[in-house]
Amino acid sequence: MGWSGCHATIQVCCRYETERIAGVLARPHIQGMLKLTPILLAVGYGLVMYLFSSWRTKRDLDARSTELADAPLRAITNKFAKVLGVDRIRVNLYEVDAINGLAASDGRIFLTRGFYNRYVAGEVSAEELASVIAHELGHVALGHSRRRMIDFSGQNAIRAVLASVLGRFIPGVGPWIAGMVASMLAARLSRQDEYEADAYATSLMVSAGLGTAPQIALFEKLEGLAGLRGGGAPAWLMSHPRTSDRIAAIEAMEARWRSELPTE
Repeated sequence: MGWSGCHATIQVCCRYETERIAGVLARPHIQGMLKLTPILLAVGYGLVMYLFSSWRTKRDLDARSTELADAPLRAITNKFAKVLGVDRIRVNLYEVDAINGLAASDGRIFLTRGFYNRYVAGEVSAEELASVIAHELGHVALGHSRRRMIDFSGQNAIRAVLASVLGRFIPGVGPWIAGMVASMLAARLSRQDEYEADAYATSLMVSAGLGTAPQIALFEKLEGLAGLRGGGAPAWLMSHPRTSDRIAAIEAMEARWRSELPTE
């Protein structure tokens, strides 16, 4: 067989293989899988990014934190431990200037150096700072770190679907709208987590005999301590509830508990 014959045979084989592949791709279940590919990629991307972020955060926390040794705070966390039925509650000091508390994905609790310094300076009481520890314990106990991994992947999937659909009707603007919707969803889920952790902290503070006053007092001064101005962003885009709403929720919870107490 000459070169021309081989070339013709190759063309026939290539055409046959192309038609075969096209036929396979045209099958309904294959078409369905191809349509799901962007969503699956978005979910996978979200999961990988979350795991990478958790790994990077853990590495930074390990390198820049030590166990907090403070007698007044230790006395309060011992009360928390008694309520929760555990031997002790370890709190770590994270060497950053920001004013914050953190609950790591592995369950460890952190206070930042900036927050602790305000306590040392007398701007925050031990009971008020303990309410932050109680709040972070709430995030751990309620599984918020694990839930955020699922939420983050889901938000990426929603963004991918909306961007694909809206992009057909309003090119250019569609992906932007999809991103905005995903951000609104993320903010809403984050606010719900904060309310739940607040409620957990309130219950723990009351059970430990500290009441709700330290928690409310901290909220009243927190924006000033952190240099925040909550009124600058729309409520539906904020990752944390407004301070006034959080205080109102705590007061409503306390009022409900009081109403349920037996009367003499």
